[in-house]
Amino acid sequence: MPLALALPAARAQSATSLLNVSYDVSREFYKDFNLAFAAHWKKTTGQDVTLNQSHGGSSRQARSVADGLEADVITMNQHNDIDILHTRGGLVPANWATRLPNNASPTTSITVILVRKGNPKNIRDWSDLGRAGLQVIIPNPKTSGNGRYTYLAAWGAGVKGGASDAAAKALVTRIFANVPVLDGGGRGATTTFAQRNLGDALVTFESEAPLITREFGDGYELVYPSRTILAENPVSVVDRVVDKRGTRRLAEAYLQYLYTPEGQEIAAKHHLRPRNAQVLARHAKQFPKVSTFTVDEVFGGWTKAQTEHFNDGGHYDQVILAAKGR
Repeated sequence: MPLALALPAARAQSATSLLNVSYDVSREFYKDFNLAFAAHWKKTTGQDVTLNQSHGGSSRQARSVADGLEADVITMNQHNDIDILHTRGGLVPANWATRLPNNASPTTSITVILVRKGNPKNIRDWSDLGRAGLQVIIPNPKTSGNGRYTYLAAWGAGVKGGASDAAAKALVTRIFANVPVLDGGGRGATTTFAQRNLGDALVTFESEAPLITREFGDGYELVYPSRTILAENPVSVVDRVVDKRGTRRLAEAYLQYLYTPEGQEIAAKHHLRPRNAQVLARHAKQFPKVSTFTVDEVFGGWTKAQTEHFNDGGHYDQVILAAKGR
């Protein structure tokens, strides 16, 4: 069910509503962002607005929109989960990513490793996650952008370090052989690791790690791999929905506000890496420099990565069969 953040409507005006369908671990960010945007909208237009959030595994969320969930905006953690809105029904145009700056991605994050306090298993890099006897918590790459980024981060780090694709695939196979349960999304994986106390390491977005410490205590340490993947967080209006509901002006303003200094500061507060250089500089200590690579750079883009790795019968399915010894 969507999580509604409803602000009181002025008696003299009818409220305007908007639904943001987003990925699993972005809910706290959008709670704060919605409050700020609602105040901005009220100040600039005089209108009250009701902002609704829906969160879950990113691919599941994208499919829900493609299947008829009337999202005014979609805010994901990978481009592939917005591309399908074009290929499955023309809900957005093919060039949706060109309509806003930075490839329509106002923020980024990186994939990191969270370990137990003291790092008792001495986990330092991707290769360590493939050691025998470890348990690694990763959400399901079939349903979760977080899971897909983890898979691609480990594979891509191997390739960037000089390994062949075959060697990178073998490493990913060893890592997934150590995964005891594949949760549907990043938040489910966090619950498994922190609340159920299962696993030696959780692979997740950098932005999720401080939330875990805040909610579950300081019994964890953050490990930055020697190389990792840059996760862009793309956004788009859902054209067919906003034109039907008459919410295009509101939806476009909502996404544009993500790029403002105010929106970027809220992103930094929630440990998302801002695109605004001045805001990023103010938070430099919070975001250490890490050697990163992109999906485009190593895998030829999300469309190719999806086809080769995550479609039925692709490399990921082969990895899972090999990891389970079948």
